[in-house]
Amino acid sequence: MSGLVLKLGPRERVLINGAVIENGDKRSRLSIVTPNANVLRLRDAIHPDEAQTPVRRLCYTAQLILTGDAQPEDARAQLLPRIEELSHILVDPDSRRLLTQATEALLGDQFYQCLKALRALIPREDRLLAAGNK
Repeated sequence: MSGLVLKLGPRERVLINGAVIENGDKRSRLSIVTPNANVLRLRDAIHPDEAQTPVRRLCYTAQLILTGDAQPEDARAQLLPRIEELSHILVDPDSRRLLTQATEALLGDQFYQCLKALRALIPREDRLLAAGNK
């Protein structure tokens, strides 16, 4: 993640390589210059109890890599077949593009980018699940 710039609000927390960092009282910017640093905004983190849908479970698994709670190889072995399964369900061009991005990021050890692509699918999943419950 070389060159990543984080814009943090007051008291916002971020996890960088396993360390929780809390911003002060003012907005600030942090530049992450270490390549392949694992970064997760805690406001974006999915709580285990929230990982109840297919996309959220994938996001949570990707998140575990960033928090250091899962080995990348193990998580990759779990994520790749589940992403493939989703690609048979979410067949619209935007979903396919995001799933392709997630797969490529995962294969390239770009776990934050994988999580970012998967998170973009959550609103679509929410709409599909809401339509199915009508």
